Amino acid sequence: MKFDISLLIFFLEKSPSKISCLIADFEFLQYLALKEGLQLSSPCFWEEFSIVIQIGFIGSLFIHFIWNTLCTSCTQRSKTADRGAQKYSVNVNLGISYKANITCSTFLAANHFILFLMLLNRIETLCMNRTSALVEETLQVTSWIITLIAVSNLRNSGSSKLPWILRAWLMCSFLLSVIRIAFDTHYIFIDHRPPAVRDCADILSFLATSYLLGISIRGITGIVFSDNDITQPLVSNTAEKHAEIKRNCPYGNATLFQLLTFSWLNPLFAVGITKSLDQNEVPDVDIKDSAAYLSRSFDDYLNCVREKDGNANPSIYKAIFLFIRKKAAINALFAVTSAAASYVGPYLIDDLVKFLSGKKNQSIESGYLLALAFLSAKMVEVIAQRQWIFGARQLGLRMRAALISHIYRKGLHLSSQSRQSHTSGEIINYMSVDVQRISDFIWYMNTMWMLPVQISLAIFILSKNLGLGALAGLAATLLVMACNIPITRIQKTFQSKIMEAKDNRMKATSEVLRNMKTLKLQAWDIQYLHKLESLRKIEYNWLWKSLRLSAISAFIFWGCPTFISVVTFGACIWLGIPLTAGSVLSALATFQMLQDPIFNLPDLLSVIAQSKVSMDRVASYLQKDEIQSDAVMFVPKDCSEFDIEIENGIFSWDPESTRPTVERINLTVKRGMKVAICGTVGSGKSSLLSCILGEIPKLSGVVKLSGTKAYVPQSPWIMTGNVRDNILFGNHYDSAKYDTTVEACALKKDFELFSCGDLTEIGERGINMSGGQKQRIQIARAVYQDADIYLLDDPFSAVDAHTGTQLFEECLLGILRNKTIIYVTHQVEFLPAADLILVMQNGRVAQAGKFEELLKQNIGFEVLVGAHNEALESVLTVENTSRISQTPISDSEADSDATTNIELLNSKQDSKHNLSPEISNKGGRLTQDEEREKGSIGRDVYLAYLTAVRGGLLVPFIILAQLLFQLLQIGSNIWMAWASPLSTGSEPEMGMSYLFLVYILLSVGSSLCVLVRATLIAVVGILTSQKFFTSMLHSVLRAPMSFFDSTPTGRILNRTSTDQSVMDMEIANKVGWCAFSIIRILGTIGVMSQCAWQVFAIFVPVTAVCVWYQRYYTPTARELARLDGIQRAPILHHFAESLSGAATIRAFDHECRFINTNLGLIDNHSRPWFHSVSAMEWLSFRLNLLSNFVFAFSLILLVSLPEGVINPRLAVTYGLSLNVQQASVIWNICNAENKMISVERILQYSKIKSEASLVIDENRPPNNWPECGRICFQNLQIRYAEHLPSVLKNITCTFPGRKKVGVVGRTGSGKSTLIQAIFRIVEPREGSITIDNVDICKIGLHDLRSKLSIIPQDPTLFEGTVRGNLDPLEQYSDGEIWKALDKCQLGDVVRAKEEKLNSAVVENGENWSMGQRQLFCLGRALLKKSSVLVLDEATASVDSATDGVIQKIISQEFNDRTVITIAHRVHTVIDSDFVLVLSEGRVVEYDTPARLLERENSFFSKLIREYSLRSHSYNNLNHLQHANGVS
Repeated sequence: MKFDISLLIFFLEKSPSKISCLIADFEFLQYLALKEGLQLSSPCFWEEFSIVIQIGFIGSLFIHFIWNTLCTSCTQRSKTADRGAQKYSVNVNLGISYKANITCSTFLAANHFILFLMLLNRIETLCMNRTSALVEETLQVTSWIITLIAVSNLRNSGSSKLPWILRAWLMCSFLLSVIRIAFDTHYIFIDHRPPAVRDCADILSFLATSYLLGISIRGITGIVFSDNDITQPLVSNTAEKHAEIKRNCPYGNATLFQLLTFSWLNPLFAVGITKSLDQNEVPDVDIKDSAAYLSRSFDDYLNCVREKDGNANPSIYKAIFLFIRKKAAINALFAVTSAAASYVGPYLIDDLVKFLSGKKNQSIESGYLLALAFLSAKMVEVIAQRQWIFGARQLGLRMRAALISHIYRKGLHLSSQSRQSHTSGEIINYMSVDVQRISDFIWYMNTMWMLPVQISLAIFILSKNLGLGALAGLAATLLVMACNIPITRIQKTFQSKIMEAKDNRMKATSEVLRNMKTLKLQAWDIQYLHKLESLRKIEYNWLWKSLRLSAISAFIFWGCPTFISVVTFGACIWLGIPLTAGSVLSALATFQMLQDPIFNLPDLLSVIAQSKVSMDRVASYLQKDEIQSDAVMFVPKDCSEFDIEIENGIFSWDPESTRPTVERINLTVKRGMKVAICGTVGSGKSSLLSCILGEIPKLSGVVKLSGTKAYVPQSPWIMTGNVRDNILFGNHYDSAKYDTTVEACALKKDFELFSCGDLTEIGERGINMSGGQKQRIQIARAVYQDADIYLLDDPFSAVDAHTGTQLFEECLLGILRNKTIIYVTHQVEFLPAADLILVMQNGRVAQAGKFEELLKQNIGFEVLVGAHNEALESVLTVENTSRISQTPISDSEADSDATTNIELLNSKQDSKHNLSPEISNKGGRLTQDEEREKGSIGRDVYLAYLTAVRGGLLVPFIILAQLLFQLLQIGSNIWMAWASPLSTGSEPEMGMSYLFLVYILLSVGSSLCVLVRATLIAVVGILTSQKFFTSMLHSVLRAPMSFFDSTPTGRILNRTSTDQSVMDMEIANKVGWCAFSIIRILGTIGVMSQCAWQVFAIFVPVTAVCVWYQRYYTPTARELARLDGIQRAPILHHFAESLSGAATIRAFDHECRFINTNLGLIDNHSRPWFHSVSAMEWLSFRLNLLSNFVFAFSLILLVSLPEGVINPRLAVTYGLSLNVQQASVIWNICNAENKMISVERILQYSKIKSEASLVIDENRPPNNWPECGRICFQNLQIRYAEHLPSVLKNITCTFPGRKKVGVVGRTGSGKSTLIQAIFRIVEPREGSITIDNVDICKIGLHDLRSKLSIIPQDPTLFEGTVRGNLDPLEQYSDGEIWKALDKCQLGDVVRAKEEKLNSAVVENGENWSMGQRQLFCLGRALLKKSSVLVLDEATASVDSATDGVIQKIISQEFNDRTVITIAHRVHTVIDSDFVLVLSEGRVVEYDTPARLLERENSFFSKLIREYSLRSHSYNNLNHLQHANGVS
């Protein structure tokens, strides 16, 4: 029968559990060992072990082959035919892993065959039993031939994974090879013989099996199968895409040698040394490190856990374990190898000292072998260490990308209740702080595998050199570890408190930055500055406690070798164990090595605790409730004549509340219907739209939608980007469709005003757009989607009367005439055109029907209409009392008038658009790319940091403490090396007790110097950090509004969080270690110059090469670190922006697009971060290689020079550490420079140009100022920057005191600029503004703003309570607050809540309606009772009835005060004492309303006529709609 190995492999893959039969072989081995009396240290034992392993492997293969043959004999012919067909239809690509496997297996088979021939020629073996040696080599040859056949036939099996039996064999062969190398090395040293041929063959076998071990761990054959016919085009396309990625990803295309040496980074360094790197010059990450791949992979593991556990909320811990297990296992192998190799040096020091002390009695070859062993161990340590550190960083990147992408995705789908329980600041903390902690754990995880290896090897070396004294060393080590555990617990508490304080500070900072304009207008900026400083003070106190404890930990860290050595040497002296120079030096080196495991354990415990907390927080967040996926049923359009159906709907924002938000909803909307929703403030209008969108939790009922939907929220949500991108919203640009949309939404004129048209960039949250512009842009966004159903939430509140009419006619009744539209409105004039009107009251539809039907019902609707009619009558009364023409005006005349008005009032500057000085000359971009320094970090940055505290007075004391520490350390080592005897037979220089006492005194003194140094560093570091923070905070909060308009919040938050954390916790130590490492190497150089000056022959040139490498590395690494800091902010900014607009994103079904954008931003950050950490490993690898070169030269020098030329004791002590110190200096300098970038970035924001002084002592106004409120503008000119034209031109007029002045004009006429000028948000270029004869430009900003009141167009509420929002300065009693609430119509609403004045206000006031928020702002003004009040569209979001009540309250409460009103509703300014009309930044008209109305052609007259005509004839809109429908 033909031996078909591919069938055997196929069978093995299907039944890997049969490998367990090897257990029986091990039991047999144990019996054999006992029977023969073999010991583990016997080479014969391991030869027998090898025979058993190979017999087990061959036997397992044979059994599986027989079983497979019997099971498949009946179907052999058909399977062969299928395989033959598959052979011609499948394309097989052989990868590097497959070829390497074949090559290594062939080499090993040939190698063992040669050894077999040599055994036949009577070559000596380690085991004297020649028969067993022949059997072992025969089985080796047989096993490798079978392995070669099995691997060769893998291409016929159709599998891309190695069978488990082969992987087990490759791992075992590596283990056997390691054992052989260990015995070869042992006997070479014992017998003092040169390496034999067999030893060289074993080394070559070790290299081959090491590579095969890597292949077995990966478990991949390296064979790629692809279909020739059907899938070939797809495969080729994918290959092309991947090739494109790999062209830009040197890491993904690197060879094994390049991966080991990090030389794949060379092209990047070649670019970085010639110029400052830009983001587009940084290569892509590998496809396996890309956020999209990692997100999908993590999703797969989550689904796997979900299916396995049968739980809707899968365990995040299990998913993470599955996600990281393979890469983590490889990292663990490298880490353990590195830890083991690091102890070879201390193990061999005693042998080296003995050799150097007795060269005459030993051959020079044994010395060279010792040197080779030292160097080999160092090389293994370097390669393994660099690979595990790089692997841990890479795994951390993967973990971070996967978690950030899932946190973002969760944020888009959070339910309303979940969203209210997590502020955006908290969620951003999950994304930045908690994810970083979890990534840190990935790094420290390798410590778990290294700790037991390090401690075991240390005790083994001590026991070899000191015998029972090692037990004392072990006890001392355990005691030091035990002492560290309570310190770690306390430190963990401090860290938790620091994070809690930081969370509170960052949340408050985010809120302050988001509402900076409100704070400046209300003169609350100083109050909130003090609030941020008090929060920072709490954080500072916990930081100081943590740093003090860290100083104590540093003292223990540097003192633990002293303590352990004192205990160990004391025990040896007490037990009479002889101490020689070799054993002492070996023990001292081992004690130094013990520092890492001793202090890694507390760090590991701390990191585990912190990552557990963070993981729990992230897991809890990821398991929060999401928007109900089944809240809305989507019905195909051809299956229903209704676009919207709601049956018996009951909905509640709080599902646990006993009172639903909206209930008893039954609604059917046919295709093409126009449905209007009206009602009083807080009646449930917006909530009804949320029911249709599926945003509000559904308690019962059915909601059905048929067709696509578009949504316009009440609070405009505008993305950062240009205007066109906001309108297109991810759709393709169609010029005809786009132009039609822009025309219908009345944006054409605005584009003409913008410096770059529709490519003008919008600032964060639309900061540089007026309220009307933002509203029209988002209406245009909805219209351009060409959806079937339109949901518009009060779209006309922010636009003036004429623009509102144009939008309604050309948009709702024009371009959208055949669409289904549901719109909320407070303007009664837009109700008659609706096919159905819903009147909301207390969360229910109180009335439903057409306009005329509702009026006849006379049960509530007429109240809203009556309030509107009253406002209209007030306009008509003024109009009729003035001398105007009585000639009837036709609709066409009104239209022509309106056109004339537009032409008259259109301006070439936009009052809000030009908030940034750079917007015109930077291509329409308001928000520019983040500023970054280029080139090396300036000396002024270092100088500013070092001299921040007391002019740098404490720095010399820190250096002095380090110098004393270094001298005492050198003294103690010299003392022990000099005073100890060279061998056990030698007499010591002095008594052991005296030797021991001096050593203790020197060591304790050096430890105390460390305590002083660490304490001073902690003090200087925290004081410097605090000074920089205070400077930055004051600079940012005192910056003019133009800075906030052009700077995304994420950039500022990035500095106040990440960069500040680096300053708090890291930079002081990094800069300190630069100085310490230089002092340490200078001390070593000083000692070596006395005892082995010959070493400098190689040390000096190698140092020059290291410096060259450092200078070659620094420019690239520095720019990568800067790019890393810059690319972090867009992720947070995009996330915050997406959270605020999540409802809009969901309504447009654009979640996937935003998720992909987030993945792209993650990759943009991963690129510089990944290459930055890779660059660190690139430099470290080269410095370590150069250090090893010096190390090797030093050893050869020690071995080669005649005895007596050098002092072997000091040369061994210091010569072996010279290479490490050399690399340490360069590394510390590079690391410190990278960290100093945070100082540089904070300094940038500490030098922002400030506003004018808050208080000018010599020009303080009287306490009762302004008493009258008379405002005089004299030749006022305002421009936003020197290179921009004036926005206000020669404004000269006077607002009389205690009068009401209305300001009207089209968008861009300068209304808002005039208000900003009164508050000095912008400063006059020429002219003056005086209030009660006081020039406001000559007094302090706080004195000015605190005396004025404003109710802004965009109402702002702060997170906290009702009381805190009305009275943040705590100046008023509860009684006064309740009176203000009653007057602004909120008293009953607040009384209905359980907490009354302490009722919660969530972030942005989102648990209150837009109208209620505006009423809160009115309440603030009522409390403040300033002599001057500015109303900027203060009642735009309230219904007509509430508006009427508010206008009466304002008239009563401010009847003796100056009131300046900007309004789109004419009736709010019709009863003003004076009306100011602005156009193109100039005064067009200014007089009493009566006198302006006397002139028929005045703008104000035309505005009144337009309003009255529209209001009188709003019923005609209904006819217009039907006419359009007919056409």
